[in-house]
Amino acid sequence: MTEAPDPEVVELATKIFDLARGGRTDELVAYVDAGVPANLTNDRGDSLVMLAAYHGHAGTVRALLERGADADRINDRGQTPLAGAAFKGETEVIKALLERGADPSAGTPSAVDTARMFGRAELLDLFGEH
Repeated sequence: MTEAPDPEVVELATKIFDLARGGRTDELVAYVDAGVPANLTNDRGDSLVMLAAYHGHAGTVRALLERGADADRINDRGQTPLAGAAFKGETEVIKALLERGADPSAGTPSAVDTARMFGRAELLDLFGEH
């Protein structure tokens, strides 16, 4: 039997995930700089980078990666932030992730597979796939 999570901790975590989704970089990195893990994940395995990437916040993605977040952290569905950004067509986020070493072939489906599925040749070019 596990203890119920502290409601204050849940409230804080929800706020932090919302900051990532909303691209509120300065507020988010203040929490990370104060000790919140850069690789914090929610109950679906989505990291702060995944949430920022999926919602198109390249600056937030860069700031998290600069603070040690994993560019290839896979969520519970096998997806990476790069695949999420490819699905949404977020080119600036994709560039930010690639600059920090994200692997276009990681995850299921991978970013390469996602770009192929949706006919996004320009993304395949970014990934070096022709």
